[in-house]
Amino acid sequence: MKDLVVGMGEALWDVLPEGKKIGGAPANFAYHVSQFGLPSCVVSAVGDDALGKEIVENFTSKGLNHHIATVPYPTGTVQVEIDQAGVPQYEIKENVAWDNIPFTPELHDLAKRTKAFCFGSLAQRNVVSRNTINSFLDAMPKKEDDLIVFDVNLRQGFYNKDILCNSMERCNVLKINDEELVTVSRMFGYPGIDLQDKCWILLGKYNLKILILTCGINGSYVFTPGKVSFQPTPTVEVADTVGAGDSFTAAFISAILKGKTIEEAHSLAVQTSAFVCTQKGAMPILPNYLKD
Repeated sequence: MKDLVVGMGEALWDVLPEGKKIGGAPANFAYHVSQFGLPSCVVSAVGDDALGKEIVENFTSKGLNHHIATVPYPTGTVQVEIDQAGVPQYEIKENVAWDNIPFTPELHDLAKRTKAFCFGSLAQRNVVSRNTINSFLDAMPKKEDDLIVFDVNLRQGFYNKDILCNSMERCNVLKINDEELVTVSRMFGYPGIDLQDKCWILLGKYNLKILILTCGINGSYVFTPGKVSFQPTPTVEVADTVGAGDSFTAAFISAILKGKTIEEAHSLAVQTSAFVCTQKGAMPILPNYLKD
């Protein structure tokens, strides 16, 4: 396949109060892109254990293309506690398989066929996976209309300024939420201005095509040079918010790749993430009214 949409990074088990569910932002992203009918692939690593085999079997059963290496580390798990507002709190296990994604000739070939690539900061906490992400970016064709999406996901201190700067320099689409934007702004030395001004600064400083800012119940913004789109957050009965942000990114990128306008893509992203919030876990089947 050509013109692939690839998500690279963590593939793991979210251990929720009611049981375990497959998660990890890149896997969530790639799965939802596939639901919108685009050829997608998740790249990660699992251990040679029962949890790893179950992840691969689950992706296969979902029809999700995957490039999952088996490495001598345990398959990743995350203990997830849901607060009264439905917001997840994470305890992410360290030194696990997805920290050690190897860069192989097969991955180099995959990069040559990739149209859009999504990666985050969490998967770069270990040098092995961080180097693999950068090697994949180096191998991509670098066409003008390619989309390189950096989805900031600041967790448990698994990030630093150098990783964030390098990632922003390498992407052309930045996805960040309001809390992450405050943290990044403090790190970068401009904490005293409002959120929209911070976004304009980042858009210009890193020569971005698109900056997506999500603000929970307070709506979301999409910044492009000289223009901003705002969408309110729909009121829904929240089951949990696990994976909602990943589904937002997937819907938005899928719509852009299909030739939709920024406003149309933004609207679809908001509707999709709102639906995911009404479901348990990160990978529910989307209804036809969204997929169509």
